[in-house]
Formats: sequence, C-alpha cells, structure tokens
Amino acid sequence: MSHITDAVRRQYGRAAMQVLEGAGRSGCCGGDKACASPDPITRDLYDAAETSGLPAKAVLASLGCGNPTALAELKAGEVVLDLGSGGGIDVLLSARRVGPTGKAYGLDMTEEMLALARENQGKAGVDNVEFLQGQIESIPLPNGSVDVIISNCVINLSGDKDRVLAEAFRVLRPGGRFAVSDVVTRGVLPEAVQVSMRMWTGCVAGALDELEYLAKLEAAGFVEASVEPTRIYTAEDARGYLGEAGPEFDGVAEELDGRVMGAFIRARKPE
Repeated sequence: MSHITDAVRRQYGRAAMQVLEGAGRSGCCGGDKACASPDPITRDLYDAAETSGLPAKAVLASLGCGNPTALAELKAGEVVLDLGSGGGIDVLLSARRVGPTGKAYGLDMTEEMLALARENQGKAGVDNVEFLQGQIESIPLPNGSVDVIISNCVINLSGDKDRVLAEAFRVLRPGGRFAVSDVVTRGVLPEAVQVSMRMWTGCVAGALDELEYLAKLEAAGFVEASVEPTRIYTAEDARGYLGEAGPEFDGVAEELDGRVMGAFIRARKPE
C-alpha cells in the first residue's frame, strides 16, 4: 500500500504549500485543483465562534469532512490525539477545550503540513500542543497514553485501516474514546471510483462501508461503536467533488447519490 501513502503525502504536501505560499485554500479534501470550489465535502464545518482567534492559515488548511472537536465532548485535563492533523485546526480547537491542564497531540506524516501546523501554533500562542511526525498506522506514543482520539477525514486515506484502528486502541487508556469524523459509504461504489487514485486522495475511493467500519472497530477491541451520518452527499454534491474527472466518470454522480456520507464514528476502549 506504499503507493497510496506516497500519493496521499504528495497531494497533502501540495495542499499545505498552497496555504503556506498564500495561494489560498484547496478543495476536495486533498487539494486537487480540478475540484469545485467551495467543494461539498469540506465546506461549512466550523462556525465563526470556533474559528475566532485562530490563524487564518489554520482555517484555510482545513480539509476535513466534519467537526470532531464539537462532537467529541472533550473535558478539561484530557489528553487528545488527532490522527492526520494537517494544518492543526482541530488540534488547536481541542487544546482550547481541554485547557491548560490537558494536552492535544497532532500526528501527521507530511512535512509541509507539520510546518504549517507549527506556524499556526506559534501564531495562536498555544502551549499545550505538540505536533508529531509519523504515520497513523504506527503512532509514536506509548500504550495507554491518550484519553480521546479524534480525526477528520483521514482514516479513509489509509491503505491499512485495520492497523490504524489497532494502533488507536493501543494508545487509548482503558475507557478512552474514539471520536472521529470520516467519509463512509452505503454499498459498493462504482468501479471507476474504486480504482481512481484521484478519488482515493479525494477521500472517496478509500472510504469504508458503514457496516464494515463497525465490524473493524469491533475486531480491534472497541465496544459501543456507532456511525452517525452528519452529511449525506447528493448527486449534485458528487458532481462537485468529481469535478473535471474525465470521461470514465460520466454518469457516476447519479450512481453516488446518497451513497457517500460524512459521518461521526464513535467507539470506546473497554475499562
């Protein structure tokens, strides 16, 4: 699956450089210039009260599909880990919620995103944050060191989701919470989407079916797993994230109507 990792790293590295160089926001989760703008996956996820006081580049670099910090019910003093933290918006929001007695880690494999996130941390003046370089399939933290794992439209990008969930389970403390936003599907996607690396880096081709997601969480050891749709994408939305994808995608938008969703996925590590 190294070709997937390499493609994701390149795509998100370009997205970070666009923001760092002042070229504005990219779209469709991974920064493909062919995507419509504003794209239907990443739009309108944070309200003005949440982003108030955050660096503009943190907001511009947000390429998620949800708002996990608003749904995770973070508490003061907790330790939070964001898998695939990108430009750092969810880490900075988490740091606010857990307060000075808590801590927020961000993990990302892309050097450009880490540089952007650390710049944003400095501008925000937040001390209870640490950004780590690494892959979500091999989290560089000890066993049982985290209270809550969040992620925003990143697990779908991994080529080894079983490993990601096993690692998430490992680093959570007993009773710890898994609370991520991700793209999920209902049923099998059209073949043209499944085989497209552009659709993988765009957060669609690698998305799990909602029932498969639940099964994988259970296999990893989690309990009380649930998938709550937060945004169901229509055929019109699909035309937005397909963009000028090529003739092989003609008619595909209608097949995707209602079958791709942004969702909040919850689970818990047993006590």
